[in-house]
Amino acid sequence: MKTRLKICGITSVQDAATAVAAGADAIGLVFYPDSPRCVSADKAREIISSLPPFITTVGLFVNASQDEVKAVLDRVALDLLQFHGKEDPGFCVSFGRPYIKAVRVRERSDLDTVAVDYSSAAGVLLDSYQKGVPGGTGETFNWGLIPPDMTIPVILAGGLKPSNVAEAIQKVRPYAVDVSSGVESSPGVKNEQAIHAFARAVSSANTPQAL
Repeated sequence: MKTRLKICGITSVQDAATAVAAGADAIGLVFYPDSPRCVSADKAREIISSLPPFITTVGLFVNASQDEVKAVLDRVALDLLQFHGKEDPGFCVSFGRPYIKAVRVRERSDLDTVAVDYSSAAGVLLDSYQKGVPGGTGETFNWGLIPPDMTIPVILAGGLKPSNVAEAIQKVRPYAVDVSSGVESSPGVKNEQAIHAFARAVSSANTPQAL
């Protein structure tokens, strides 16, 4: 199965174009005010309007209120919602859009239970745990904690970069990988060479080795 590629924390039309040119299947737009990658609704609309067809647009929220999420949806054409906080399944489904639920993985995480609780999700995004930080830590977690028979598509995140993403794909076989800080020059500013290197590594991991 081909592992898909999502590049998150896109803040400019130029970075979106680089992601698309590299072969990204999806881009992530952050609507969390405390993030250095946060974009306004107007900027998100500008970025989305620049995209070619068949690129999935994902909006990331962290413990936003229902009104706050709806205010973004009223102005921004998002294909998929991504919830990184303590949102329960009822909240996540209330917007009538496909969603993915992010989970920060640590030793005592029960991912099988998460898969059951969020069975309405299109997938679960597994990220590294760091106290007080909802994501974008730049750190990997123990991939061995992921059950091999998860009943829901897995999007692997957390500390991925060009030098380790192929290994991650080979070990986890996720539905998709998600990268943000691993392809940046500085928070919110993507690095063109790093994006292309990351995409090449994903493509290489997806290609059966010649006998």
